[in-house]
Amino acid sequence: MRALFLAMCLALVAAPGFADEKADKPEAAKEKVDIPNPERFASDHTLKLNGEAIKYKTVASETYLRDDKGEPKASIFSVSYVRDGEDRTRPVTFIFNGGPGSASLWLHMGAFGPKQVVTPSNASGVGAPPYTIRDNQNSLLDVTDMVFIDPVGTGYSRPLGDNDGKEFYGVNEDADSIAEFIRIWITENGRWNSPKFLAGESYGTTRAAALTEKLQGGWNGIGLNGVILISAILDFQTGEFAPGNDTAHLAYFPSEAAIAWYHGKADKAKWNGNFDAFLRDARTYATDTLAPALIRGNTLSPAQEAAIAKDMSAYLGVSAEWIQQAHLRVDPTRFRKELLRREGYTVGRFDGRYKGVDPEGTSDSPENDPSGYGMDVAYVAALNDYLTRELKVDFNRPYKVLTGEPGSKWNWSLNDSGWPEYVNVTPWLGKGMRENPELKVMLATGWYDLATPFFGAEMALQKNGIVPERVQYDYYDAGHMMYLAEQDGKKLSDDVRAFIKAGQ
Repeated sequence: MRALFLAMCLALVAAPGFADEKADKPEAAKEKVDIPNPERFASDHTLKLNGEAIKYKTVASETYLRDDKGEPKASIFSVSYVRDGEDRTRPVTFIFNGGPGSASLWLHMGAFGPKQVVTPSNASGVGAPPYTIRDNQNSLLDVTDMVFIDPVGTGYSRPLGDNDGKEFYGVNEDADSIAEFIRIWITENGRWNSPKFLAGESYGTTRAAALTEKLQGGWNGIGLNGVILISAILDFQTGEFAPGNDTAHLAYFPSEAAIAWYHGKADKAKWNGNFDAFLRDARTYATDTLAPALIRGNTLSPAQEAAIAKDMSAYLGVSAEWIQQAHLRVDPTRFRKELLRREGYTVGRFDGRYKGVDPEGTSDSPENDPSGYGMDVAYVAALNDYLTRELKVDFNRPYKVLTGEPGSKWNWSLNDSGWPEYVNVTPWLGKGMRENPELKVMLATGWYDLATPFFGAEMALQKNGIVPERVQYDYYDAGHMMYLAEQDGKKLSDDVRAFIKAGQ
């Protein structure tokens, strides 16, 4: 035992010397990840658009973003459409969807690309394949070149090397990476002096407003001609149903009313069947009656609360008793379940015209969103079919449509103050408009959208330093994706086309 004890002591005495010797040796170099060269798939096409044959080049490609040492850190996949003719003064529009974490297939295959997947215009589901894919007569190729961008973590875009994507997942981080992509694209394509437009949908409007600051700000700025906001969310206080935040209830009230009108539940006789007058009153009611009532809280008498609930019932088509039990705060998720509960239906979130059937009728929220599952499979099939068969894009990895990865890791902070805050990118948009006297903004929004309500976008654009005379408002008898319906898709295309022509 004595010999064993001495041996242990010697080992302990020797240990520090052994550790120092190990520390002095350089750490083994990390094995460098083998990153292949970026892929590029180019092809020539012709689109007959409004009687005119338009020849154009399509480039589906990866663009590598690099770190300070020139090493690739991310790949951004995009599909570019450039009309033949080498016209460097022709507008170019950079287009993306939202999420955060969504690829650009929705605007690509539904609204503006040269191919379009056909969906029913009557707010019914697309059913099973095959789906019709046709030449898109709503494409913008006659007035602008287009670049459809998939942010990192979406589509075929991805982090590279030992990057986990965190560097790109956030309001600022995402905008920085897309701004860098745009800088690379206009440099490689010789388009620095072309008129430039941004077009985003949903969170893509948040990105577009942030990009206005990232691109135009500073001495290495890239000037913009126009920003197109499709189904906008700019100030997230208008969309966050958190305890104590009544702003969201005001923002959603006119959209809930519009959906009640569509399904025949609002008191149409009170407004003589005039939808426009009804919505004007709904906006005014939200700001002039509902807002003060919500601020009052429990200082409202039961009689006062009951009177307001009765007024709201005429707009929303649900019982005054149910509204009063909610203390005048009609959550849109519960509203989607309650509005048509007796008929056995729920209504959609992205588009309140859509109806779904739940397995039972007693829950307070819908099982799913019928305006989501009613169309998404057609878009996924169409985009994958188009990329692989027509554009010959040859990747084995899946095209990520809308996964939870980027969004679950998203950095929502706009600064390093450490204080809790609602994201509001509208001041960046306002700053960009004030500093660029020719920058114009277009808002395209549907009446029946319970994801990004039209009144919430209006509230954001009516303050925050926005220049009002340079904002164009366009409304659609549809929901979040107004291009799902034939007539509204054409109207969106016509409105955007006119906006680009006026702004170049």
